[in-house]
Amino acid sequence: MDASRHPKNKHWQSVATVQLANKKLFDELPERQKLYAHHLAKAAWHGARISLRQISEEGPGIYNLIMELHKSCQGDWGSFIEQGRADRDELDAFLEFAGQFLSSLGNYYKQDRKVAPPISIEGLHKLADISPKAREALIQVLEPMISVPPCSLGFPDEKHASNYYPGETRITKEEVAWVSEIMKQHSLEPENTRVRKTIRGSENPCFHVLQGSADTSEAPIQLDDRNSGSSVYLDRGDHAAELAKICVELEEAAKYVTNEKQSTILGHYLESFHTGSLAAYRESQKVWVTDMSPPVEISFGFIEPYRDPAGLRGEWQGVVSIADPAESSKLKDLVANADKFIRTCPWAKEGENHGKGPFEASRFQDPDFAIVHSVAYVASTIFEAQNLPNYNDIRQNEGSKNTVWASRMNANENPHRPCPYVHPSEFKSYRGCNHVVRFLVTSLHELLGHGTGKLLAETSPGEYNFDKENPPISPLTGQSIKSWYMPGQTWTSVFGELAATLDECRAMLVSYYLAENKEILSILVMMIKLPFVYYTYLHVGVEGILALSAYNADDKAWSTPHAWANYTILRHLLTDANGFMTIDHDPEAETLHVRIDRNRILQDGKPSLGRMLLHLHIYRCTADFDSCKEYYELLSGVEGQYEEWRKIVVANPEPMWKFVQGNTILGENGEVGFKIYEASNEGIIQSFADREV
Repeated sequence: MDASRHPKNKHWQSVATVQLANKKLFDELPERQKLYAHHLAKAAWHGARISLRQISEEGPGIYNLIMELHKSCQGDWGSFIEQGRADRDELDAFLEFAGQFLSSLGNYYKQDRKVAPPISIEGLHKLADISPKAREALIQVLEPMISVPPCSLGFPDEKHASNYYPGETRITKEEVAWVSEIMKQHSLEPENTRVRKTIRGSENPCFHVLQGSADTSEAPIQLDDRNSGSSVYLDRGDHAAELAKICVELEEAAKYVTNEKQSTILGHYLESFHTGSLAAYRESQKVWVTDMSPPVEISFGFIEPYRDPAGLRGEWQGVVSIADPAESSKLKDLVANADKFIRTCPWAKEGENHGKGPFEASRFQDPDFAIVHSVAYVASTIFEAQNLPNYNDIRQNEGSKNTVWASRMNANENPHRPCPYVHPSEFKSYRGCNHVVRFLVTSLHELLGHGTGKLLAETSPGEYNFDKENPPISPLTGQSIKSWYMPGQTWTSVFGELAATLDECRAMLVSYYLAENKEILSILVMMIKLPFVYYTYLHVGVEGILALSAYNADDKAWSTPHAWANYTILRHLLTDANGFMTIDHDPEAETLHVRIDRNRILQDGKPSLGRMLLHLHIYRCTADFDSCKEYYELLSGVEGQYEEWRKIVVANPEPMWKFVQGNTILGENGEVGFKIYEASNEGIIQSFADREV
């Protein structure tokens, strides 16, 4: 193999590592809750290989290589230099890759783009020559690890890869949609599945739905076939080894629950992870949302569909956190006054449904809203906050939970993190309050963004959750609504690939629209001397510019739903708000600076956000996919001046986030300790080695 295929890159970027662990809060837990958290954390980390496997076929092999190198040098990475196996630059480059790979649980990051070790093939071989097992690990993974294309995640083709659709035979978008229809006919939900397409000889293709479960099928179960002879089979037992280990730890954790609800939740988890039943998982979520303010909070399952190009299949997530009651108390007033704030939204209608209008539930389901610190956060993306579950029927009938991870949120407070899209004269002030802005809009995003809206539906044949004979009047047309959800339809099934970005965009718009509400500010922000609302709108513009890095100009596609949403909001404000927001573009200096007319926030800025929010809200509530698609895609294009801006953003990438997490340790005397690691690449690697995943 020609070493010049992947020459050493002297321009790799070292990224600071952020410490997520909070030993103080863990040490304050009673011993029983420490044991509960310990076994749950072990269960969470056993799922790391599931995430690795979902992201890329080579992911588990790269993980094995890093662990084998660590084991061979006994954690003394400097010995590679002493033995002449690497120079300082090569070693640091590989360690940076390894630290980011483990932190991201995969080799696709930087807006879902593939990243290879920034050293030569020769350099990789020199590192792996430290031991026979390391050499074998490198041989197993070298070619797929360095090969480009594929360049990014997406439906499998010449440029893209997705291990949600594994195998050598590529599946098409149309085939994925067809398999989904067959699954619906058999009441099989997609979240914990992958789909493998196979062709044997001259036969028609077969599609195997791989269902995540510890139990395995004795033989594939045929679901259906087409007239052409193509067949769909259900194969249970995907990720079986990992899910079996997860179930063992959940059974241990069940011995230390503090209430009956937690026992019931874990029981449903066990049934779901053993059998693959998502009906059992749904039952777990119905109980989970009612377990209010537990000292140890959990979230397990195949949850967020962001990295599936079809937007259907969920990535494994295992999260164990400790509540911070003192910090969480400030959110209680926000929850208590939620109805009041909803009545200020653009779809509210005085005199109807307590002033909230027909496109809102009659009763806001008060969610549990907590600020927590993670004990284990196992997912490819560590979110600042999350609103779960992702089942709208449960959210409307039983409620939801909002969680803010304090350590992740606090990382935004770094005053030195660059932000080239704010004018240098404003940089210090912007950075000085941006972490508070993010806390405000994130809190509103989760509570009132994801927590609002009523999906008007025929819930079962002939039964409606609205007055069918006197349907609501759409504020967009002034006429009665003409569409709603049919029996069996969901938000995701109707809006498909657009569902995730539309949901995030609507939630963002809610948070931005309410951000100047003085009562909300008094609850969440308290005392702040800077022009806070002005910097909130500046933040909206900056996020929209940053989002351009997630746009692939060749494919004309967005790699992440959040970035896609942020860009559409920016473009809407630039074209709809009467010049309230502008972008100063200096082509020669290749700079972009967001400008806000602070005197026109209430006159032009907020009303413009309200118009976009109203459109998306009504489209969502009435299942009006066609109108929504036309509206949203007009705001999604990147052409002309926007393409010139994108080139500048891509040339100046934002630093990646990289996190080191702690480990719970069960001592010989049965007591649980919490180990903190150095905030470095070596610390990240050591933490994974200690987990023995």
